[in-house]
Amino acid sequence: MFFKLLKDALKIKNVRKKILFTIFIIFVFRVGTHITVPGINAKSLEQLSDLPFLNMLNLVSGNAMRNFSVFALGVSPYITASIVVQLLQMDILPKFVEWGKQGEVGRRKLNQATRYISLFLAFFQSIGITAGFSALSTVALVETPNAQTYILIGCILTTGSLIVTWLGEQISDKGFGNGVSMIIFSGIISAIPGSISTIYEDYFVNIRSSELTNSIIFISIFTLAVLAIVFFTTFVQQAEYKIPIQYTKRAQGAPTSSYLPLKVNPAGVIPVIFASSITTIPGTLVQFLQTGNQDIPWLNTLSQALNFQNPAGMVVYAILIVLFSFFYTFVQVNPEKTAENLQKGASYIPSVRPGRETQDYMTSLLKKLATVGSLFLAFVALTPIAAQQLFGLSSTVALGGTSLLILISTGIEGMKQLEGYLLKKKYVGFINITE
Repeated sequence: MFFKLLKDALKIKNVRKKILFTIFIIFVFRVGTHITVPGINAKSLEQLSDLPFLNMLNLVSGNAMRNFSVFALGVSPYITASIVVQLLQMDILPKFVEWGKQGEVGRRKLNQATRYISLFLAFFQSIGITAGFSALSTVALVETPNAQTYILIGCILTTGSLIVTWLGEQISDKGFGNGVSMIIFSGIISAIPGSISTIYEDYFVNIRSSELTNSIIFISIFTLAVLAIVFFTTFVQQAEYKIPIQYTKRAQGAPTSSYLPLKVNPAGVIPVIFASSITTIPGTLVQFLQTGNQDIPWLNTLSQALNFQNPAGMVVYAILIVLFSFFYTFVQVNPEKTAENLQKGASYIPSVRPGRETQDYMTSLLKKLATVGSLFLAFVALTPIAAQQLFGLSSTVALGGTSLLILISTGIEGMKQLEGYLLKKKYVGFINITE
């Protein structure tokens, strides 16, 4: 279906330009991911390839952290800053709450604040990551470790993060799809051949002929399992709960009823990223403290609890996903604002009174959706980890659930955008579109 939509959309000249522009921007980004920061020995990161925090950073940076490139931070500081700004709008910072109600003018102010926050986050994050990885690696990551070098590296990585964010904004404005999602999407796609090669080497290279049949059976089952999970994930990500809406005043000839769509998984992939960060960052700090002090019991216990690649860590990881799912669901859909907007639009939910009763109804419904969404996210996130432990797969598979969610979410968003382009073409008499 996607390829049919793409084929039809490519017949529209304006759409072709957008897609080609997006490919060009992604090409520029991919070139930047191979330019290593001066004064850095990127090969030392190979010793930390099993570190969950490094794999997490590599994921959100669009596979740019692997070479410790000038784009190593990717859009992660911007994503963190965006979440911070969203949280500050929840009656925490009055100025941000006021801007959130000012429409387009307020949105521009919030975007500007997001950029400033991401600037500071990128600088301090770049220095912290460089110093941390340098301490954990036995081979020097920084060739001349001193204050001047760290500040220079911080400035380079911060500049690179700002450039990547700007490239993402260009995709959103002039290209195809959401810029931030496309940047991460391109990095995940670029890592797929390497993952396939790793699985091939693990199960087909240097094996005896008597083991070949077992390896083929395993790969077949593994492929079918992946396809089943992809189908299930796509189904849930597209699923919507439609709330019927009635209108008290409508123009003559307009419909008197409609519906308010809510995703079955309202929180999206953010709770998984949050939970991964919460477990991997302290886990990395514990590993740093354990260096040279392997016999401290409480550090060993804490390390096991924060490592989501063992049973105790998986339970903690699942609990964090559930908690963040409930939290971020109410960040994405504010019941009070929804009830207020329905009342202002002269609309209501049948059998539910406007105002407070509508707010309570939305809160109850969101709790149910968050329960379903959190269980779904925990299943998708934990399945690759369990597969890694059972079959001895590469450690990079552990974040396969997060990658899968991002790939499918970006693909669904792209399909909807293509459908929108084709819909505009049908109304060529009303909307001027270049053929």
